[in-house]
Amino acid sequence: MAQAAAWPTKPVRLVVPYTPGGSSDIIARAIGPLLSEALKQPVIIENKAGASGNMGADQVAKSTDDHTLLLCDVTALAISPSVYPKLPFNPSKDLKGVAMLAYSPHMLVVHPSVQANNLKELVALSKTSKIDFAVTAMGSAPHLAGLAVAGATGATWEYIPYKGGSQAVTDTIAGQTQVLMNGMLATLPFVQSGKLKVLGVSKATRVPLLPNVPTLAEQGAPGFESGTWQGVLAPASLPAAAQAKLSAELIRIIRMPDLRARLASQGAEVFTMNPTEFSTFFEKERKNWSTVVTKNNIKLD
Repeated sequence: MAQAAAWPTKPVRLVVPYTPGGSSDIIARAIGPLLSEALKQPVIIENKAGASGNMGADQVAKSTDDHTLLLCDVTALAISPSVYPKLPFNPSKDLKGVAMLAYSPHMLVVHPSVQANNLKELVALSKTSKIDFAVTAMGSAPHLAGLAVAGATGATWEYIPYKGGSQAVTDTIAGQTQVLMNGMLATLPFVQSGKLKVLGVSKATRVPLLPNVPTLAEQGAPGFESGTWQGVLAPASLPAAAQAKLSAELIRIIRMPDLRARLASQGAEVFTMNPTEFSTFFEKERKNWSTVVTKNNIKLD
């Protein structure tokens, strides 16, 4: 117990299992310096992209070092067991939730040249024109969100897989793909600069930053809600005392008024959960998305 209370005793590695520039990376770099100050140890952020985030998550899940942490999209992690039959780790058993930090709804955006200004017009266009839908990774939350919207509206588009959100955004801006569903935190700046056109948000209610942009639920996908939930997890071996200490510090930091305001201005809502709430949320997400995966018969190696 004394050893756990003394945690951390050396630098902390915070693994982000995606490419730089995405929602998880933005959150990690926002909290990193503040967490380092609180823990009195360096916090080293490492991007370990690959296999829809599973490569980096697997590293942390199998780590024997309780100074190695994972900051990722919790929904993406909850989807993986359903999509990857050969997943080399069990997120529910090999990782423990430490703290949920923030929620950012998905934005449905298109290249400015696309002749559609709302979801209904995009659906109609998809039935007469070839539309490429950029997905941050096959089996990811944005991919399943695209499938769910298509299922609800009858839209038809071809899914083009990428290794991360930043490249998917870049290609949509360049016009190589026409449609994208991605976290608001990483996508809003390109909407504000006019490089992308937003057609809807995947939140239950409209986003205060974009009061004139309707939700997808309003536009033909009733009850639809999705997004990126950023949270921190640790190897299952992390002592309970260290887990509690880290959770309290993370929640304190993300709730700081300056940081909360900065994230809100970028489209992310501070939404905290302690370890118990985190675990309940994770299992609920796992069950909900497994239904979508089964319905669409998605299986990846």
